[in-house]
Amino acid sequence: MTIHPDTTLGPVCLTVSDLERSLTFYTSLLGLKAIKRIKGIVYLGVNSQSSEHLLTLVERRDAVQKQPDTTGLYHFAILVPSRVDLALALRKLTDKNYPLEGAADHLVSEAIYLKDPEGNGIEIYRDRPRNEWQRVDGLLKMATNPLDLPSLFADLDQIKRSWTGMPKDTKIGHIHLHVSDLGKAEKFYVDILGFEVTIRYELSALFLSAGGYHHHIGLNTWAGTGAGPPQGNSTGLRYFTIRLPDTLEEEKLVERLTSNKIEVHRHRESGLAFDDPFKNSIFVSSDTSPRFLELSE
Repeated sequence: MTIHPDTTLGPVCLTVSDLERSLTFYTSLLGLKAIKRIKGIVYLGVNSQSSEHLLTLVERRDAVQKQPDTTGLYHFAILVPSRVDLALALRKLTDKNYPLEGAADHLVSEAIYLKDPEGNGIEIYRDRPRNEWQRVDGLLKMATNPLDLPSLFADLDQIKRSWTGMPKDTKIGHIHLHVSDLGKAEKFYVDILGFEVTIRYELSALFLSAGGYHHHIGLNTWAGTGAGPPQGNSTGLRYFTIRLPDTLEEEKLVERLTSNKIEVHRHRESGLAFDDPFKNSIFVSSDTSPRFLELSE
């Protein structure tokens, strides 16, 4: 069973040890806006007047840094609408001398990489048009080539736009996770959830999508084959969201999960919550009206 081609990703939720520090980073440097704030939780998006949010930060004062040799978040990826928007984000970061982890041309996309103050990996990227994507033996061709920075900034200088924060139509494009076993991960995300394999990277990473996208989910064993989950009070990923187009698709997924003896919890408002085999928590919803969700409620 293949997951519906209109499946996308929704908000990512992170545990942080210092909410004010993280909030300053995500608003001042990345240009997200605080949409709603309740005790110890902030919801961030691109429009402060909308409930559509991209990121939830949950403060846990006793949180410890996630250990590098554990499963969990590798990075979450913010997809901006255009190459100029990517250039604007990059210029903002470089003007503030914020350290970058890398910059790459992946053939299907162009991306920059950084970490937030808690050490969470972030990718900011723009997609090339799908008609420019190449396939080899049925799989997408991707690479990690140097990003053409002079060309990127030349586009920006020609248009002469100034940075005003993350633009309208910015979204969560994909999530990339550390797992301990690629075979087990493929069985769960492909055979049960129904994502399709788009790229195999040697024996250490797998990229999966719905509807022919280059990838909605990345999986790797770079933290170590057999790595265990982080301790319960670690910073990092609390959950990521998969959005299905309707309740019928939601029920189909429930049937697949339960038939494979995977415990599923119905959230009291809408949607499903369950874990992958590596203790990465997933929230699935077909609700088109975004809700301010915190799974521990």
